This record gives sequence, C-alpha cells and structure tokens, in this order.
Amino acid sequence: MVDTAKQPLHLTADVLILGGGPAGTWAALAAAAKGARVVLADKGYCGSSGATAPSGTGVWYVQPEGKLREEAKASRFKMGGELAEHRWMNRVLDQTYENMNRLGVLGYPFPVDEFGNPHKRGLQGPEYMRLMRKLVKKAGVKILDHSPAMELLADSHGVAGAAGVRVQTGEPWSVAAGAVVLATGGCAFLSKALGCNVLTGDGYLFAAEAGAALSGMEFSNAYAICPTFSSVTKTAYYSYANFYYEDGTVVEGAGSKKGRSVIARNLQAGRQVYARLDQAPEDVQPLLRTAQTNFFLPFDRLGINPFKDLFPVTLRLEGTVRGTGGIRLAGEDCRTDVPGLYAAGDAATRELICGGFTGGGSHNAAWAMSSGSFAGEGAADYARSLGPNALNREPVGLSSSPLYHGRASAGESVRTAEYTSAVQNEVKPYDINLFRTERRLASSLGCLNGLWREQRNRNLPITPEGVKAREAEAMTATARWMYASALERTETRGMHKREDFKEADAGQHHRLIASGLDEITISHEEVAKEGILL
Repeated sequence: MVDTAKQPLHLTADVLILGGGPAGTWAALAAAAKGARVVLADKGYCGSSGATAPSGTGVWYVQPEGKLREEAKASRFKMGGELAEHRWMNRVLDQTYENMNRLGVLGYPFPVDEFGNPHKRGLQGPEYMRLMRKLVKKAGVKILDHSPAMELLADSHGVAGAAGVRVQTGEPWSVAAGAVVLATGGCAFLSKALGCNVLTGDGYLFAAEAGAALSGMEFSNAYAICPTFSSVTKTAYYSYANFYYEDGTVVEGAGSKKGRSVIARNLQAGRQVYARLDQAPEDVQPLLRTAQTNFFLPFDRLGINPFKDLFPVTLRLEGTVRGTGGIRLAGEDCRTDVPGLYAAGDAATRELICGGFTGGGSHNAAWAMSSGSFAGEGAADYARSLGPNALNREPVGLSSSPLYHGRASAGESVRTAEYTSAVQNEVKPYDINLFRTERRLASSLGCLNGLWREQRNRNLPITPEGVKAREAEAMTATARWMYASALERTETRGMHKREDFKEADAGQHHRLIASGLDEITISHEEVAKEGILL
C-alpha cells in the first residue's frame, strides 16, 4: 500500500502542460521559448510513454511547393467527409515543415539518401522522444514523471492549474498556473495497443468538467489490424498483405484500408482470419524491418516469417488515438471555450485537418507537433496577459467525483476493474461500435449512462487506485460522447458508418459538438466555407 501521508508538492508556473508525448513536449518548448515558466506533468515517463515513443511514425512533411501542398491536402479530404479546413491544413503543414527542419538542426539523426539529403517524412519514436525530453529539460522546464493529473483547478476567471499524485511515492501534487495545456492523448479504452494504455481520455473529462465542449466524437471508432499474439498496431504494413482463411483460401475484399470491415465481419462470425505479407518485394523487406523493428519482434520470438508464413490477426480498438474526435478548439492558438485552457495532439479534435478519417502517423504526427506549438505559444501569451493577478487566485478542484487525501477503501480496485470491463463491453464489439445502428447505439448508450451515474459521486482517494478510478470515469464519459454523437449523425461519413444510413447526406455537412457531463447535448457547427478545399 502506498503511503499517502506524505506532504503535498506545491508548485507554481506560468504554463502547466499535462502530458509528455509529442504534443506536450512541443507545447513545453514553445511556451518556454516565450519566456514562460513551465511545468510538465506526465502520467508515465516523459520520453518513453504514449503511442509515439515505442515505434516509428510517418510525418505529414511536405515541401512548401504549391502543387505538392495541394496534393497533400487533397489526399484524405474526400475520405474525411470533406470536413477539414484549407486554412488549418496550411498552418499545420507550415508548422510541421518548420519543426521537422528544426529537429534536424537540434540533433535528430534523419537517414540520408545517396546524395546526402535527409529523409524527413518519418521519425523513430525512441530517438524522437528521447531528444524531445532532452530539449525540454534544456529549456528549463520542470518535469514531473509518473505524475498523473486527477483534476483541473479553476476559479471564476477560468482554469488555474491542476492536481494529481506521484504514483511511485504516493505524494500528492498541485501546480498553480496561469494556463494549462491538455496534451493527455486520446482514448484507446485499455485495449492493450502498444503505447496506448496510458491513453484513457483523461483530458476529455477534465475539459468537460471545466465547461469545454468536444467535437467529432462520432469519429472515434478506429480499429487497427494486429496479430493476435502482439500489441503492435501498424496497419500500414498490411498494405503488403493478403488475407486468408485457415485452409489458405483468400478472404475476398479484405484489406488494410477499405477491407477492414470484411475482416471484422469474419471475426464477428467466428471465422479466424490470417495474414501474410506476401506482397512485399524482396528488396523492400529489409527496409520494412529497419523502419519498424518492433513490428517484427513478436514474429521473431515465435519463429514466424510474416513474409512467408500465415499468422492470425485481429482488430484492436484504438478509439480516438487513431480517430479524429477530441476537445473543441475555439481559436488558432488551440484555446478551448474556457479561459486559460488549451488542448493539443490527440486530446484536441483533429477534424480541422483530417475531417472524419485518419490513420496512424502522418497527419497525426504533424498535428501533435504543430498543435502543441500553437497551444504552448497561446498558453504563454495568455498567462503573461494575467499579470501579477495570477498569483492571487484561489482555485478549487473540478473533479466530478469528490477527491480526498487518504487510503483507498476496501474493494476500490475491484470496483474500478468492473467499471472498466463494463465500458469495454460497450465499445469493443464490432456490431456496436464499427457497424452502427440506432438500436444498438441507443441500447449501449443507456448502459453507459447507468455506469456514469454509478461512478458520478464516488469519493475517490488521491492515490494510484484513485487514478485508475478516474480513468474508468474518463473512459465511460468518452464512450457516452461518442455514442451520443454517433446517434445524431444519421449518415455514413468518414470512419463513422451507420448500417441504417449507408450513404452520406449533404445536409449533414457540419461538425457535431458534444457538451455536458450528466446530460449530453449535441449541437451543429458549420465548416468554414472559405476554408473548404474544393
């Protein structure tokens, strides 16, 4: 049992960053560059936790040349249901180009071609995040590792910090800050996708408790192809695969892009699907191994050659980590509707550059580093605008469940595990979350509403057990916003597929904004017409 009698750690800062992945570290660098005093609190160890750190990722890095940029913006515009905005795509492409070039100057070891030109369309997660941690520390940012936040702090003027617990020592912490950036990642519902088990939607819940809204939560049903014996979800590699039944017969229509639903329907019917990367040319195979070494480790341990041998696959839920829903942004500096609160990376909606569809890496990686930069600068400017008044605030905690200092009560962990399992039972099944219908969504939402009411007023300790309980609440809340939005969008658009409304409806070319905790309301927001890519 962790000793919770330790004296709390109290810090002050101009900007507090919650989350130490790409978005959080870029936000910290940007805020520090503007002269802000910055504290960064990470649920894990900044530099090694999160979805980016353990693997390679492509990056939406495009030279600033007219035709190339237009092609890049058009590449997923239709697939995303035409909900992306030209202006935001331009800003992200520009910022990503600048940040990637900066990484090269600061020491990232980009590979070079035979002419010595660096290849900047991808990053190796371990090297990338190791460098980012080094740069953040060099910038004077104070890092709190293994220090998940449990609630935001606020007063009548807006958000003014956050509080949590250092799980390795049991030491409660709080940071009073002029502004807070939520870079807590998305929500993969503890599905065991590599690097995603720290991503439980915490930032969504914190934002909603402060009064912020969410956008695009219907686009949160991403499933990734994955070997049944592995947690590595690198769906791009399956573009080299054919899919088979156990007897070697080809599964017609199955694929890594438009054929995932075929895989899902077979798995749902109890028919195991197998893959083999037999479309990868021999000269490409060594390059694939170099680019994603961890993809091949589980195969090597089992003596499987994925280029020649069949191996069983499944679809692992990645939720909003590979979806596009998240906290609604109210300005180009990534501020929310709540004064002093900013959002970046997977915590923020990615509809602005992806609409209703994205995948792993590429746009996601670009969005993390660019929105992190925007949010860090915006938060620093806001904190500076408060002047000396920022030191005189007396904020209170915003947790929807009362938090207390003390030991966890008997059975706390068991109850939390039961809530987590109950939420997973509503979000993992393909026939609820992937192949959506009004009947199934409404039934599931009813169950989730009941789970939320049960958890709503639990007294939770500021301990590791309390952190897990808050994660269960965040996953419950995230699923409710997802399904409330999915019920409202009575069409098929982007990754949101309704079995009872299989076509896109031109009358629903708008965003859906979800608000509220106990009672969820859904409103419509028009896509900026001057920003639509034609």
